[in-house]
Amino acid sequence: MKRIFAGLLCICLVGSLHAQERAREYGFIFGVLSTGKWNAITDVSGVKVGHLTLIEGTDIRTGVTAILPHDGNIFQDKVSGAIYVGNGFGKLVGSTQVIELGNIESPIILTNTLSVAAGIEGIIDYTFLFPENANVQSVNAIVGETNDGGLNDIRGRHVKAAHVLEAIQNAASGEVDEGNVGAGTGTVAFGFKAGIGTASRVLPESLGGYTVGVLVQANFGGVLQIDGLPIGKILNQYSFRQNLESVDGSCMMVVATDAPLDARNLERIAKRAMMGLAKTGGIASNGSGDYVISFSTHDAMRVSHKNSDKTSQSERPLPNDDMSALFLATIEATEEAIINALFAAEDMSGKGGRIIKALPKSEIKALRK
Repeated sequence: MKRIFAGLLCICLVGSLHAQERAREYGFIFGVLSTGKWNAITDVSGVKVGHLTLIEGTDIRTGVTAILPHDGNIFQDKVSGAIYVGNGFGKLVGSTQVIELGNIESPIILTNTLSVAAGIEGIIDYTFLFPENANVQSVNAIVGETNDGGLNDIRGRHVKAAHVLEAIQNAASGEVDEGNVGAGTGTVAFGFKAGIGTASRVLPESLGGYTVGVLVQANFGGVLQIDGLPIGKILNQYSFRQNLESVDGSCMMVVATDAPLDARNLERIAKRAMMGLAKTGGIASNGSGDYVISFSTHDAMRVSHKNSDKTSQSERPLPNDDMSALFLATIEATEEAIINALFAAEDMSGKGGRIIKALPKSEIKALRK
């Protein structure tokens, strides 16, 4: 418990000195659709997010982020879900069962590469807390990762199952902390300090009024663009410059919607998240694990564990012809979520004395003019 409280204390102190910033505060408006109240994945009704941040000494810079589709017993009341692999250099536990059955039965956990096993254990512990799961003997835990070993003592495997459980139990609706928190504590994107980012879009009533929310763990390379502005080129900081900078890394993307979508169309919107990543200048390099997890919170798409082959028939899934606006919403929200991860992040020192600087936001604002 000392490690948990030490990490949380450090984050609280940082938060008290520096207000979290987002791209829109600097005049960047992404796309044409409106955002939700929080401009976050939690704008999708019922979705909750929790972080557990570990910052200790000079070399522990890591954590856990948990995304809950709803606050009930997810194992007994599953949600329709899908997976899309943009580039498969990574570890996404539980993906094959989601692909096979089209549903998700656990919280979604994001952490570092060597802490995936702790993520599984934490989800199992959480699932077993529900009395109605007393006879459960198989849990399809969903755990994704990126490698934060540049700033974090990743081989120390400091994330434990108890941390994962606490992140799940800390999950809340409303505003979502971004940047150097949770699974984004030690991550880097485009050579700048990055982390967790989120955004949302709400369709007009004429197109269904549905909400799409995205949360990302940004840790990848490329040539940074912000709303079309070629920041990487202007600042002379981008992958392959003088063949020194690595382009490899990963980006975990979680897409939630309240639209009544079955697994097939959830996979289709998951594919569009990769288009949002591309708009930021990401290239899904050989060594980048770029995964998208998507799910629907709509009641009609819920799957009861007691009758797992049937969903509610009170409303039919959206037809293909109604998908295009949701595609656009996913692209816009993913792009903005990634950029928010960069704007919210702050300078960080870590393992071996390495220092990663945050975006020079004032300079970028001046460039925009």
